[in-house]
Amino acid sequence: MMFVTDPERLGTTRLPDGRALAWAEWGPRDGFPVVFCPGAGWSRWLGFGPDAVHALGVRLVSVDRPGLGGSDPSPGRTLPDWAEDVRALGLDRPAVVGFSQGAPFALACAAAGVASAVAVVSGGDELAHPAFADALVPDVRRLVDLVAADPAGAEADFAAFGNADSMFRMSVDGGPDVDREVYLRPEFEKAFRRALEEGFARGGAGYARDTVLHLARWPFRVEDVAVPVDLWYGGRDANPTHSPDLGATLERRLPDARRHLLPEAGGGLLWTRAGDVLRELTSRARRR
Repeated sequence: MMFVTDPERLGTTRLPDGRALAWAEWGPRDGFPVVFCPGAGWSRWLGFGPDAVHALGVRLVSVDRPGLGGSDPSPGRTLPDWAEDVRALGLDRPAVVGFSQGAPFALACAAAGVASAVAVVSGGDELAHPAFADALVPDVRRLVDLVAADPAGAEADFAAFGNADSMFRMSVDGGPDVDREVYLRPEFEKAFRRALEEGFARGGAGYARDTVLHLARWPFRVEDVAVPVDLWYGGRDANPTHSPDLGATLERRLPDARRHLLPEAGGGLLWTRAGDVLRELTSRARRR
């Protein structure tokens, strides 16, 4: 199985305010558009499912969030701002995939009417929601409380901490063996490290802003998301910043959600089950 390949196309879109938004693509140019919101600190260089995108006729577009990779910074940006950036790409009601920290960005696209359907994979939940008041591990509880009390100070701390190597080590060292079998494959490790190095090429500010947005209360109601959402979680995913209950609360809050819990999978199921994720997502999106 081929987990990753280099992008087939790279490009930049000039936004209405003059900022550059950088992206990478896999799959046929005229395929069904699927926007990818990557994980913490990543650039557009790491995609998923290179065989599946061609088999399913998917045009996978991975986009650098502001301040990461080739996308210009946008200090003080919000989750709804990201949805407007995606809207400016000019895609016709794309489906959206959010992996890990990319989950709130994908759901923001749905809340803003940009997305036709969403897949959240090993997704970072709304950890500041009252439902998780007593469910977070102490280190994550501390970060959520810090963001609530002093968002600017938290953002500065995250910017000082975040770098390509620390993000790679967190993914590899903190995951189960089933994930390390993916992440440490030579071709995957090379692509992963490149995505992180590109992501932090401008420093840690882009990662820091993303992290504050993830750990704060989200500025939209999940209960009002009107498009179908598939939630994919691995039973062996031990990342404490993903979801304390592996998406169970998120499924209950969303009006039209299906939760797929794969007991033997880890957080890296986006690559091991890419075909399933894209097949379910595009099937639901095409019916709308």
